[in-house]
Amino acid sequence: MNAVPVTILLIEDDPGHARLIEKNVRRAGVANDITHVADGTTALAHLFERGERAKQDPMLVLLDLNLPDMSGTEILSRIKADPVLRRTPVIVLTTTDDRLEIQRCYDLGCNVYITKPVEYEGFAAAIRQLGLFLTVMQVPEPA
Repeated sequence: MNAVPVTILLIEDDPGHARLIEKNVRRAGVANDITHVADGTTALAHLFERGERAKQDPMLVLLDLNLPDMSGTEILSRIKADPVLRRTPVIVLTTTDDRLEIQRCYDLGCNVYITKPVEYEGFAAAIRQLGLFLTVMQVPEPA
């Protein structure tokens, strides 16, 4: 396997949170392209309507659960049900700290669940771990 650039898809409706997340991802030394979308409809279009080649591009999804048009759990469920996208790592970044919701996300296949806003050091540590994850992540080359 060769190193293939991984695009980060940030699904976040709050522009302030999106800027904070991107700023901290950059601070952690992650230089990957970040595509930001602010609602579930646009996210699903980005994930599913770009053609088979684009669907196979390696990606990491940073997902807010509280979106204006649908639940992030619906997006997570659709990603993990798709035969091509199901291996896509999904990190949930959300204000929801309900234990049942957290368990539901893990049951649906999320890789990491981070509650926001968290105190800065905790958030920075989680983003540094994300950066480490991206540096060691290997994805299969497109067929």
